[in-house]
Amino acid sequence: MMGATADLAGKHALVTGGGRGIGAAVARALLAAGARVTIAGRDANTLAATARELAALGEIGCATLDITDADDVRAVFARIGRVDILVNNAGQAASAPFGKTDEALWQRMLEVNLNGTFRCTHAALPGMLDAGWGRVVSVASTAGLVGYRYVAAYCAAKHGVIGMTRALALEVAARGVTVNAVCPGFTDTDIVREAVANIAAKTGRSEAEARAELAAGNPQRRLVECDEVANAVLWLCLPRSGAMNGQSLAVAGGEVM
Repeated sequence: MMGATADLAGKHALVTGGGRGIGAAVARALLAAGARVTIAGRDANTLAATARELAALGEIGCATLDITDADDVRAVFARIGRVDILVNNAGQAASAPFGKTDEALWQRMLEVNLNGTFRCTHAALPGMLDAGWGRVVSVASTAGLVGYRYVAAYCAAKHGVIGMTRALALEVAARGVTVNAVCPGFTDTDIVREAVANIAAKTGRSEAEARAELAAGNPQRRLVECDEVANAVLWLCLPRSGAMNGQSLAVAGGEVM
C-alpha cells in the first residue's frame, strides 16, 4: 500500500461496506493518507471491531447504515456531516441461471448494488458541490465492464453503476468533483469465499479447485488482493488525481483491457 502521507488531511471520507474486505482496506488507505474516515454498514459489531483495529492510524468513526433504505441514508448523512470523499463499496453478489433468476433476486441485486450507490451519491453530492471539491469512487467490479454467466442481475446492476458514473462525471466536471469507478476482478473477500463454497457444494469439486477456477480468469493466475483495490481507490481520491474523471479502472491482472 502507498506510504503514509497527509494528502487528504482535513477531508472526511465515508466508506460503505467498510467493516471488512475491500471496504476495510480502503478505510485503512484513506486513514494513512490523513483523511478522517467513517465506515458504514449494517453490522454494528463488525464496524466497531474494524474501527478499533484501525484507530491507531487516525480518526475513524462508525455509522450503521442500510443503503437499501432511503430514509436511513438521509438520516445517516445528516448526522455525520459533509462528506468530501464517498466510496460506494457496499454490495452483494448472487448467482443463478437466467431462467431461475426470479423477480426477487433481480430486484435485490439492483437495490443493493445500483440503487444504494445512487442514494449515497445523491446524499453526498450537494456538500461536495458547495465546497467545490469532492471525490466519488464506486467499487463496481469487472462485471460492470463485461458479461459473466449466471450473474445477469449482478452484471446489470454493476453496468448501471458505471453508466451512472460516466453521466454524473460529465455533470460535475467543471465543479471540482470527480466521479470514477474501480472494477476489481475476483478478489479475496467474503463474497468470493461464499462463491467458492457454493461452487464446491454444487459441483462436488474441492474448495481449492473452485478457488483455482475463479483465479484462472486472471492472467496472473491469482485472486486480487483487497489492498490492491484500495490502492486504486486511494489514487483516485488524491488531489493530484483531479484529471481522472468518468473512468472505470479494472483491477484484475489484465483480465479486462
